[in-house]
Amino acid sequence: MTYTQLAIGACCIALILDLLVLRTRLVRRKIFWTSCAIIFFFQLLTNAAFTGQGIVRYSGSAIVGSSSPIAGTPRFIGDGRVFFAPVEDLGFGFALVLLTLSLWVWLGKRGVQQRPTSGPPRWRR
Repeated sequence: MTYTQLAIGACCIALILDLLVLRTRLVRRKIFWTSCAIIFFFQLLTNAAFTGQGIVRYSGSAIVGSSSPIAGTPRFIGDGRVFFAPVEDLGFGFALVLLTLSLWVWLGKRGVQQRPTSGPPRWRR
């Protein structure tokens, strides 16, 4: 499987879980998209740092677009990349955020851990 196929699959699974299985329907809320915009900004910032410096490299055959012809240096924008990183990274970020928040909301509605368990152990009081 390519990175692109995995990213599309992750997005589809997260959407199905949000809309049909858990029924949290976060993607229909404005606050979700606002939080995604903030998260994507910082995701792009860190992707630019890691991918632009060559710390993380992607095979051109596994992503949309390919690497820049200049000594393997990826493009800043274009050729399937946004801030040096492949566009698939945004898909994975979306799936990760949606799945995490959907599970959080779903578990909260079920009353999981209504009382916080932080602090000193109860037997010491």
